[in-house]
Amino acid sequence: MSRAPSEDEVLTYFEKLSNWGRWGDDDQLGTLNLVTPAKRLDAVKSVTEGVAVSCAWDIDTRRRVDQTFGPPQRFMLATGQGINDPARIPTPGRDADRGAGAAEHLGLVYHGYSVTHIDGLSHIFWDGKMYNGKPAELVTSPFGATHHSVSVLREGVQTRGVLLDVAAEKGVRWLEPGAPVFPEDLEACEERQSVRVAEGDVILLRTGYGRKVHDQGPDDVNRVGRAGWHAACLPWFHERGVAAIACDTAQDATPSGYDGLRNPIHSVGIVAMGLWLIDNCDLEDLSGVCERYGRWEFLFTLAPLRWVGATGSPANPLATF
Repeated sequence: MSRAPSEDEVLTYFEKLSNWGRWGDDDQLGTLNLVTPAKRLDAVKSVTEGVAVSCAWDIDTRRRVDQTFGPPQRFMLATGQGINDPARIPTPGRDADRGAGAAEHLGLVYHGYSVTHIDGLSHIFWDGKMYNGKPAELVTSPFGATHHSVSVLREGVQTRGVLLDVAAEKGVRWLEPGAPVFPEDLEACEERQSVRVAEGDVILLRTGYGRKVHDQGPDDVNRVGRAGWHAACLPWFHERGVAAIACDTAQDATPSGYDGLRNPIHSVGIVAMGLWLIDNCDLEDLSGVCERYGRWEFLFTLAPLRWVGATGSPANPLATF
């Protein structure tokens, strides 16, 4: 029987699981310090098939019910429309001769429930602090995150990835909204898949929500909630030395069951542990490839945009077998 820790117990995780100062007072990599050169080499050596799988959703400008801040936007600055119209007035410097081209301005809010993205360690505050005790005031209007910007990941992430397919382990197409995943579920996946999460790994949790989106469309997450990790998993991440977690939802099981901790995975994970979170993956193709090859570990790579001051970045996580 899974035991949910009390809210008071989860609040102690801010100190018990803290990595503040573990890698120095000015550290900005958090748990990604656990990805050593030897870990990267081992992950690269695991590639035997040469097959790569994307774990991201398309970024689409069409409106969806799960877009809290509205859909991504595209403003075309130059197009091919009317290019063969003899009455067209050419754009100086762009298509005044036989050559022409297209260009656009893209804008989006990637934090939320629909865009695949990685959260920077400046994304979440607790008691006015960021990871490693840095004040929240270091995230400013004119300059964004002046500390813990996602641009510190300029070399990207390359390590061993492990898919923990909880939906398959439970024999369901997908977990229902609000369903929590406990450490016992993770260990049942390890046993079923003959794999064990080790230090420096990225864990990818499949709840099956991607299949639901493909079959039925996305949920109104703010209304019905979402499946995801329970706060009870936080000590498990710390004990195993997990470098980052990814999920096919936005991580936290919602509602969390705690009055004062709406998103404990985000709050404790990012602020106390310096744990990197990769939200809203599409893990359906990855699940199929894992089943086909009978292996649930692979080379995991992710390269965020080097956007100075950003609190995260849209991303396309890749699994290579």
